[in-house]
Amino acid sequence: MNGTRTRNIFSPQSGEPFKLSRSKIELFTECPRCFYLDRRLGVGRPPGFPFTLNSAVDALLKKEFDIHRAQGTSHPLMKAYGVDAVPFPHEMMDEWRENFKGVQYYHEPSNFIVTGAVDDVWVNRSEELIVVDYKATSTSGEITLDAEYRQAYKRQMEIYQWLLRKSGFKVSDTGYFVYANGDKDKEAFDGKLEFNIQLLSYTGNDAWIEPVLHEIRKCLSGEMPAADPECEYCGYRKAAEKHEGKV
Repeated sequence: MNGTRTRNIFSPQSGEPFKLSRSKIELFTECPRCFYLDRRLGVGRPPGFPFTLNSAVDALLKKEFDIHRAQGTSHPLMKAYGVDAVPFPHEMMDEWRENFKGVQYYHEPSNFIVTGAVDDVWVNRSEELIVVDYKATSTSGEITLDAEYRQAYKRQMEIYQWLLRKSGFKVSDTGYFVYANGDKDKEAFDGKLEFNIQLLSYTGNDAWIEPVLHEIRKCLSGEMPAADPECEYCGYRKAAEKHEGKV
């Protein structure tokens, strides 16, 4: 394996719509050069380790909310936080959640098919859809959305809201993060990890998305962007280049 991908590569000469996932939009906001290397040249960043415990929490939360989706009832968490809604029953729900499918919208000006896999969607009495994202952590401190790395969570939710709006749905600006916080303060493990579940609201604004899609199109159609001095991957490649060929 030479580390270069040959599929899902953008070609400026092609007139075919190019599929662009929510995670790749986030990559562009982090570092246009890394994004260009990935989508234009087929050289992706090394993959991170899978967060299997987070995936297990996601799966269990989906099963739990799906019980109320089938029954048309509110989950106790919604009632506890005063959210007058129920899980949204829709025939596309399973596909909207599926990686590599998700909610899809063809953005004609950029010729991108934008995709994003949601965790959940609720619906309120005004028939507005509410985007919901599941998160798992373990901290003794207060959980907020203020940390720098959690700004990506906000953009994630805004893309989902934008995708559902573009798909013809009425979508609330307010979305929710269902946070499962693992309890580290138990006296004994006893083979059980218990979670405290919190609901954090966030008011999204998707106005940035379409301008960024045009920036992405311009990026992919041009020359490789300069290295980002704040990007750890760019810094690593630059440092490695100084020593390659000397040993």
